[in-house]
Amino acid sequence: MEFYLPIAEMSINPVGFLILGIVVGTLSGTFGVGGGFLMTPLLILLGIPPAIAVASEANHIVGSSLSGTIGHLRRRAVDIRMGNVLLTGGVLGSIVGILIFNSLKEAGFVDLLVTIAYFFFLTIIGLLMLYESLDSMGLLGHKKRSRFYHHSWVMGLPLKVRFRRSGLYISLIPPYLVGFVVGILSAIMGVGGGFIMIPAMIYILRMPTSVVVGTSLYQIIFITSIVTILHAATNQTVDFVLALILLIGGTIGAQLGVRLSNKLKGPALRVALSILVLSVGIVMGLELILEPDQSITILAGGH
Repeated sequence: MEFYLPIAEMSINPVGFLILGIVVGTLSGTFGVGGGFLMTPLLILLGIPPAIAVASEANHIVGSSLSGTIGHLRRRAVDIRMGNVLLTGGVLGSIVGILIFNSLKEAGFVDLLVTIAYFFFLTIIGLLMLYESLDSMGLLGHKKRSRFYHHSWVMGLPLKVRFRRSGLYISLIPPYLVGFVVGILSAIMGVGGGFIMIPAMIYILRMPTSVVVGTSLYQIIFITSIVTILHAATNQTVDFVLALILLIGGTIGAQLGVRLSNKLKGPALRVALSILVLSVGIVMGLELILEPDQSITILAGGH
């Protein structure tokens, strides 16, 4: 059985893409990442045009993030106030990102930009995550810092607000800026931004890990919803058949991920995630220098 994607102008095996949505949705619920940093490059590798992969994947992130957020709200593990501040910066960033995306699309550079962006960000983030995880396990011989340590420049900024759920009293400026950057990445790369948001919330904002995952997923819901609407309205690159399949899979997977997040904790998990992120980044880099393997389109059903 095959489904025809009208925007992508190709046929796919829906079962394979549904399973892909479930797997990535599970990772989303477990680690608090939107999953787009994996789903979008995987869609590209399966033959989906980059511009369509970016826009359609955003809808999958909405479903998996909403499902995951509901699970974390039940555990009272979401800082709504912090999420709203991140969201405010993210809305502005997503508008800027859409303008950049559309300009590059008109110039014919958007496919190259998406591939380069994934290679750069996934490789860098993967290496940083791997370093941090190995360091937290004591394998690098560094002394551990107090978890309540804050960067002096963050503590010295004005416009301080108390975030009771996170137990923080910090300036509004850092979370606004983090949200703004994530909004731009969400629009250009089709990601929720969790792979940048999570490290920023832990190491810059110094939020406790107990609320980081749920808060990240909460703001991702709204940012990716806005990005999906903007992409559909401005450049018509959202393939709703593909988006629906991924949405269903992501919603199912996120609930599985929330359950796993209560059982599978520790630096070892972050090592596994960092290796996965780094691997996808390397594959995207190879796409830039090697001829595409036409056999990969068999998985997508062919053109």
